Amino acid sequence: MAPLRFVALGDSLTEGVGDPVGGGWRGWAALLADGLAEDGVAFTNLAVSGALTREVLQRQTPAGLALRPDVVSVVVGVNDTLRHTFDIRAVAGRLDEVYAAFTGRGAVLLTACLPDPGAMLGLPGALARPLARRQRAVNRVVHALSDRYGAVHLHACEGAWLTDRAMWSVDRLHPGERGHRALAVRFHALLAEAGLATGAAPSAEPESPAPSRAANLRWLATSGTGWVARRCTDLLPQLLRLAADETRHRARGTGARLDARASAAVSAALSALSAAERADAV
Repeated sequence: MAPLRFVALGDSLTEGVGDPVGGGWRGWAALLADGLAEDGVAFTNLAVSGALTREVLQRQTPAGLALRPDVVSVVVGVNDTLRHTFDIRAVAGRLDEVYAAFTGRGAVLLTACLPDPGAMLGLPGALARPLARRQRAVNRVVHALSDRYGAVHLHACEGAWLTDRAMWSVDRLHPGERGHRALAVRFHALLAEAGLATGAAPSAEPESPAPSRAANLRWLATSGTGWVARRCTDLLPQLLRLAADETRHRARGTGARLDARASAAVSAALSALSAAERADAV
């Protein structure tokens, strides 16, 4: 009997950043894979650090479809919120295409909504609020499309795990081993409840000791600094403009308009997808 085929798509979270094993990354998807079926699983991780929804659609999806997965995870969107080109309508359209491509082939789809990066980094309010607004928009789209395509959806954007320092790596944006295991355990529970996971649940307890303070500082001084610098070069000028706009609105008492504008943009994006679906059905 052929093993169950599980393909993971996404960015650094799914690539496994924060959970180092053997000179590379492991992560929640690899931890989950072993528990999906008693007879073994053929697992392929196509996720790439820094990936945007565009790259998942254009690069990872064709490669994933070629593997004919039984189960596919698509967890992406945070990097889109960190770009000056952020467009929720474009994000929604891309995710809709990706979800449709795999569910149209009969794959079980796994999705998740995620915490906003500004809060995780502890940015000041005027800088954090625009990023939070963007991540809420992405999460609303993911919720709606997960319902539309019958996905197994993990609500990971809030909860005690976000404030438990032991769950997170030094960069505060990626889970450590314990955090990746928590995601794998929660996904496995959802799949088992739906009768879609027959193997043993992954352990919630780490196999390796947490990195030392010295190791964390080395990471920040090398890879971590580069990661932040690349994103600041792209996002920082616009983020400063967004923060200035945020400050002006709060000073005038019109901050609610920014939330209303973002909410309207999400509604318009989802309405456009529904209209396109109706047109295709005619």
